[in-house]
Amino acid sequence: MGFHPMISLLVFTILQINNAVSNAEESQTYIIHMDRFHKPKSFATHEAWHRSTLTSLMSSSSLEDQENEMLLYSYNHVMHGFSARLTASQLSELEKSPAHIATYPESFGKLFTTHSSKFLGLRQNSGLLLASSSGQDVIIGIIDTGVWPESESFSDRGMSEVPKRWKGACENGPDFSPSLCNNKLIGARSFSKGLEAAGIKISTKDDFDSPRDWFGHGTHTSSTAAGNYVLGASHFGYAKGTARGVAPRAHVAMYKVLWATDSEQSAASDVLAGMDQAISDGVDIMSLSLGFESLPYFNDVIAIASLSAIEKGIVVVCAAGNDGAYSSIHNGAPWITTVGAGTLDRTFTATLTLDNGLTVEGISYFPESVYITDAPLYYGKDNANKAICNYGALDHKEVKGKVVLCDNTTETDVEGQKEEVQRAGGYAGIFMTDLSLLDPEDFSIPAIIVPFATGALIREYATQANTTRVKTLSFVHTKLGTKPSPEVAYFSSRGPDPVTPSILKPDVLAPGVDVLAAVAPNKPCMRVNNYDLVTDYELYSGTSMAAPHVAGVAALLKAVHREWSPAAIRSAIMTTAYSTGKNSQTTILNQWSGLPATPLDFGAGHINPNKAMNPGLIYDMDLQDYVEFLCGLGYNAKQMKAVIRRSHWYCSSKPADLNYPSFMAIFNGTDSPKAKTFSRVVTNVGDETSTYRAYLEVPKGMRITVEPSTLVFTGKNQEQGFSLSVEVDSDVPKVIYGYLGWIDQYNHIVSSPVVAIS
Repeated sequence: MGFHPMISLLVFTILQINNAVSNAEESQTYIIHMDRFHKPKSFATHEAWHRSTLTSLMSSSSLEDQENEMLLYSYNHVMHGFSARLTASQLSELEKSPAHIATYPESFGKLFTTHSSKFLGLRQNSGLLLASSSGQDVIIGIIDTGVWPESESFSDRGMSEVPKRWKGACENGPDFSPSLCNNKLIGARSFSKGLEAAGIKISTKDDFDSPRDWFGHGTHTSSTAAGNYVLGASHFGYAKGTARGVAPRAHVAMYKVLWATDSEQSAASDVLAGMDQAISDGVDIMSLSLGFESLPYFNDVIAIASLSAIEKGIVVVCAAGNDGAYSSIHNGAPWITTVGAGTLDRTFTATLTLDNGLTVEGISYFPESVYITDAPLYYGKDNANKAICNYGALDHKEVKGKVVLCDNTTETDVEGQKEEVQRAGGYAGIFMTDLSLLDPEDFSIPAIIVPFATGALIREYATQANTTRVKTLSFVHTKLGTKPSPEVAYFSSRGPDPVTPSILKPDVLAPGVDVLAAVAPNKPCMRVNNYDLVTDYELYSGTSMAAPHVAGVAALLKAVHREWSPAAIRSAIMTTAYSTGKNSQTTILNQWSGLPATPLDFGAGHINPNKAMNPGLIYDMDLQDYVEFLCGLGYNAKQMKAVIRRSHWYCSSKPADLNYPSFMAIFNGTDSPKAKTFSRVVTNVGDETSTYRAYLEVPKGMRITVEPSTLVFTGKNQEQGFSLSVEVDSDVPKVIYGYLGWIDQYNHIVSSPVVAIS
């Protein structure tokens, strides 16, 4: 696009008018999106233009000092623009510039905080791991809290050389040296100017002004995605075995954007800077386990930055959030792969045997391999408050040296009961609940959690026997094959997406509960017997843990299919996911209720990496598809420019459906009939000559038709279109769903959920 020099002169004339600023005005951080085509040719770089623009807003003689203080970052990839400290009057003048596209006030986000690889079916000498050489030469960029480079997970033993296309670096800083990087950890940078400009103090006691991890979260997510093989890893003996990331031969680059502050928040300007640098450095996959408030895409900095990454062929994977409620999805833009959290088929237990011979298992993460024998069992059967271990109810003289049984109640939770047993000096505790919400670090005393039904048997013994004793109580047991699994984690954010409910989110489910991975070993993870405990490997839960699993799978797929677009990789992951339990024949369950979940909880289903390597068909998309989608949202010109970062685009008169691998119909009470037709195009990436037939799973009250119902392919990369129509009765449940499966003669099953909400 051409740019008249008179417009350039006008830009700076406007900015130089009334640039006197009152000393009384307060400054705050803004992210300023500029039109890159307005950069005058006299400036060699966009940053030089940005600095000159800010200089034109100043009135003091010490312009250089003010300019350096104002400018935080100059962005070249996630958008063209900068973040700076501006007063209201300076912002007002800046927004008059014809080069100005959009302003985003600084905002703050939050974290969504070995066996998992086996649970995913990844085996070293077969399937996707073998075909991809374990992700060799793929680069995963992690946007997080930093990295602990000395962890064995970041050893470069067996790693290939750093790819020649890599442009990144490892920065020097307190407690971090470029020499700590190697062929595994090939990049490490940090970004904190946004937090500092907002006046949010970063702890000098707990954190490092460098890429070094202070929290453990970034070390955990990066080692989950691509950690090297580590023998004998465990969480204090639980989950003991060989820890490795999903793509153990992929390279890792860390972009630290979260810091130790009172709020543990991240600044949008810092996150943008990290993403901008990751794009510039040349990552193949970008993983974010953090999020901001859900906003329209033209105000969503992660959505805007991610679309820029997608345009450059980078797969962007984000955590869906830990809000757990209906319509609480974060990071739901349709170009982002949005990941919910599921459970593994693994539990950590203690074993209890009573004096009457009853032996039961229960949940426990108590970190010491203690063995309790022949201990008195205490149950406050004659006092209701003592029976439920209500706060302040237990008498130290009565419970000292005894295993305390706490009855189930709605008056307090298990955490409160545990604290009361600890306060009163009980030897150990037995607690009853069908869903434990305790984290591993909460097990500061020997404790076992049993289901209500099991608890009733223990209570019966404690009530009826004259002398009650615990024969044995042992800890640090790991049990595999837990049924049913996976389940949708109770905390995992649910759909529909609050911004665009017509796109099914989350996309998929991945392991996100009790995931073992590397952490920062200098931060105490729990306190037992007045001692702070630290560990190299720890169990974390959250959609934060689920996202890097999918990032790792994306890396493996990228290694096998270098030519695939980000949309193709996501399609392969979605259409091969499973929606029935791995070790049951029922629909994946909701961990909170124990009832069948829906695609609003698990999306297309739980990831199945080996199947994703050869999906048969893919639903592909490019930037123009997303432009058409945005046109269909009714965005005005300014809003469109903010999202797609260009001044010219094309919208067809009747935008087509987004070529998404799932189907979502939204009906309101006045719709009659409740019917919708979708159009899709699939690309053959399987056998050259193949015939796919449509198979439908349709519940009562829903009707699905597909036209044509047979797709014939005579070559690879050939495309075929089809339409799908869905209609539901007026009296169906609020959420109803079925499935479309395209099946060929080679047993490819290309599955998509079809969801209707009334």
